[in-house]
Amino acid sequence: MSAVIIGGGDDIDPGLYGHQDVGLARIDRERDAFEVNMIEHALRTDLPILGICRGMQLLNVVLGGTLYGDIRGMRFRTSNRRTPFPRKSARIDGDSELGRIMGLSPIRINSLHHQAVDTLGRSLRAVAWDGDEFIQSVEGKDHRLMLGVQWHPEYLPYLAGQRRLFCRLVKEARDHRQERLL
Repeated sequence: MSAVIIGGGDDIDPGLYGHQDVGLARIDRERDAFEVNMIEHALRTDLPILGICRGMQLLNVVLGGTLYGDIRGMRFRTSNRRTPFPRKSARIDGDSELGRIMGLSPIRINSLHHQAVDTLGRSLRAVAWDGDEFIQSVEGKDHRLMLGVQWHPEYLPYLAGQRRLFCRLVKEARDHRQERLL
């Protein structure tokens, strides 16, 4: 294994971050357990990690952070409309790995979630935000490449910056594998 991608999907079990399940959405505890183990393995072995939507949220939870269970009532400047099309924007910290990868700010993003990062997990820093100030991207401070994005770049391959996210992950995976062979 040379890299880990944790993708989108069902809500994360609120019990993993100290909240109660109020039956708002489907939860897959087996998937949670599997992906928690994958993230922990990647952290131990310094594998490059890309968390997409739910994957970013789970990365945050594994590192001790919490989530907002449902942000729909907390949005005032941006829409709650779920869409794979890039109808929202995010501003990026220019002094971040994401900023170097994407090359511009703000960027156009899509939105398919109703949960979001609340408190940041240890060794993470927020590097992108939407118009309602919800965190749209996190980076690891002490890891080869640990990047989480709240949007779905896999639905936006026609945007060069979104493709560069995956190109960077492939480069880091190749470098990591090469180092292991030496």
